[in-house]
Amino acid sequence: MTKQKTDPDFLKSLYFEPLTKANWNQFVALFGSNGACGNCWCMYYRLSKTDFTEGKSNDGNKQSMKELVWSGKPTGLLGFYEGEAIAWLALAPRTDFAKLAKSRVHKPIDDEPVWSAPCFFIAKAFRRQGISVALLKAAVAYAKKQKIRAIEAYPTIPTKEPLPDSFAWIGLYKSFERAGFEIVDRSSKHRPMVRYYTTQKLSKK
Repeated sequence: MTKQKTDPDFLKSLYFEPLTKANWNQFVALFGSNGACGNCWCMYYRLSKTDFTEGKSNDGNKQSMKELVWSGKPTGLLGFYEGEAIAWLALAPRTDFAKLAKSRVHKPIDDEPVWSAPCFFIAKAFRRQGISVALLKAAVAYAKKQKIRAIEAYPTIPTKEPLPDSFAWIGLYKSFERAGFEIVDRSSKHRPMVRYYTTQKLSKK
């Protein structure tokens, strides 16, 4: 299925759901035989380097993601068009992403119990159509409903345009900016930390 480029209501027709047992098969169909990219299955940030590398064989990473879903843990949001999953945004408590805990550049800047949105995957036929911004806005709506105070992410500010699709999985800063996120840390010049606060940030005394 491909989007009709002449359809002005395309983005309005999208709908979003958390990944669950009920839509697992649609998630699998979206990620395809490559598990999105190199049998990642969105486990790159969630596992140690050794476990992630091992999981790229024999559907290990796929099974790890399935176990998270079956346990009821939050993993991310799926975007749908005409009943087909066409987009994915990882979204879970920052503490669920093991690699972030060891990141020198994106270490925690405070004690805020943030949720992180470290990666996207959008079906090839639907890229460069504004879906990333729609996903982020859906994530904000989800966060407000779940009383999550802040969403954090680590997008890229490309040094060259256009950025190849293979490097866009972490998200582009301009997409986050359009969705209302603001930079909260510039330890990395081209990978700023951004946040969206669903409620007013408490000032420190």
